[in-house]
Amino acid sequence: MITHPGLDLSEAVNYHYDQFPPQGIDANRLIMPIASASAALARYDQMLKAMHNSEILLPPLRNQEAVVSSRMEGTVSTLDEVLRYEADQEENGDGVGGHYRNEAIEVFLYGRALSAAQRIIEQGAPLSSFLIRSAHRVLLGFGRGANLSPGEFKTEQNYLADRMRRKVHFIPMRPEQLNDGMERLFSFVESNQWQILIKTAIAHVEFEALHPFKDGNGRIGRMLITLMLWKYGAISAPHFYISSYFEDRRDEYIDRMREVSKSGAWTDWVIFFLEALEAQAQKNLATAERIRDLYEELKREFPQILSSQWSTAALDFLFSRPVFRNNVFTKKSGIPETSAHRFTRILTERGLIRTLETAAGRRPALYSFEPLLQIVRD
Repeated sequence: MITHPGLDLSEAVNYHYDQFPPQGIDANRLIMPIASASAALARYDQMLKAMHNSEILLPPLRNQEAVVSSRMEGTVSTLDEVLRYEADQEENGDGVGGHYRNEAIEVFLYGRALSAAQRIIEQGAPLSSFLIRSAHRVLLGFGRGANLSPGEFKTEQNYLADRMRRKVHFIPMRPEQLNDGMERLFSFVESNQWQILIKTAIAHVEFEALHPFKDGNGRIGRMLITLMLWKYGAISAPHFYISSYFEDRRDEYIDRMREVSKSGAWTDWVIFFLEALEAQAQKNLATAERIRDLYEELKREFPQILSSQWSTAALDFLFSRPVFRNNVFTKKSGIPETSAHRFTRILTERGLIRTLETAAGRRPALYSFEPLLQIVRD
């Protein structure tokens, strides 16, 4: 983000003052896209409802979303790196990993911010500026973001620019008008006058156009999509992740949003967004089904492999923590310590878990649950 003079503003698009909420949506053009997106979401959500243990099975998808959403803003890490950091954070309990890159920590914090927002909503809080600031405070709570006013709205004009060419593409809302803009946005979010998928599309592009923070706006804006779809009933659990579609079509994603402010192309943006929902719902469904099928397969096999009443507890632990330190397994799986040590040895011999780091001194071994990771990495 560039916020100082010396920039080329010749082709910059300004925020669409006095044009929100939009008045000119062409409902006729949205009938078929809404029907297709709604049907795809319904199929995905039906699978979620049937997956009684989705909170155990699907967290790795949240980690992958964090990786992709962060990568769109230039924070490049890998799923494996983030899961390693998460494993050490759970072991140490301090969230600070001396040998981990800031990028991995930032991606980890995305998942933590989304989980925190979920808990606040579950306690009855509305989607609001307060909730968004709270999530942002977690997102930028450590590493490079800690110096970028976490949890605070911008006080200086920001720009979306090509850093190399110093060319500004978009000028978001002025900071002195931002509080009013955020109030209008969340009044719109809370209203019942719009179909939920259309409302989510419009809210996302409006948030990005307001660009209320110094940094992290894209990640928070994409997080808002998941939270809205869940809170307003389009999905029954907050497990819908859309960033990979936007990353695959990054230029079109940005251009469609700019055209909203440039020419009032709200309907074109909504159609693009609905197509994204449909395609991503299909992809998420396929991935979640593979995860569910793997779980059911291993649930049948683990009693024979481990010869123990604790086989399901071991399986649930592996799905919820696909990278883990051995001492965390023995302490937090609920399995007796001697059985847990035996399980680790058997699962390693069977190739179901892989040793990433052998035990060294007081440092316990680090393992990965490869069958699950191979699905999520795809």
